[in-house]
Amino acid sequence: MRVLDRLQPLALLILRLSLGASMTGHGYLKVFHGLSQHAHMVASLGIPAWLGYVSAFVELLGGIALVVGVFTRGAAFLVCVDLAVAIWKVHWHNGLFSPAGFEFPFALATIAFALIFFGAGPISLDHVFRSGGSAPKAK
Repeated sequence: MRVLDRLQPLALLILRLSLGASMTGHGYLKVFHGLSQHAHMVASLGIPAWLGYVSAFVELLGGIALVVGVFTRGAAFLVCVDLAVAIWKVHWHNGLFSPAGFEFPFALATIAFALIFFGAGPISLDHVFRSGGSAPKAK
């Protein structure tokens, strides 16, 4: 349907905003209310502790980038990797639907994966920077 096709930019915006808000919230809590605890938890999983700092800032800054729609594909890639590691090392053994299961991080990783390939869409700073701030010209 043509109406649905015209709404695709809105769909990409909603995907970006929902993923970005969730990642920003999780990253904010880690960075400003427990950064060293997060790094210690990451180290307890057999991953170098410094990657705990990286993951916290990927969540915070990557989430902000997704909300704004800047560096969307790169931010989505880093968020997708962050969530894949979280699923593998933290949530997988809890199953899909348990309270600590991987259902929610898997859904977020799926959104991030889609944004890697679809990009931010026309309602984003990526689009403004790429097109020089002007609307595409009709042919």
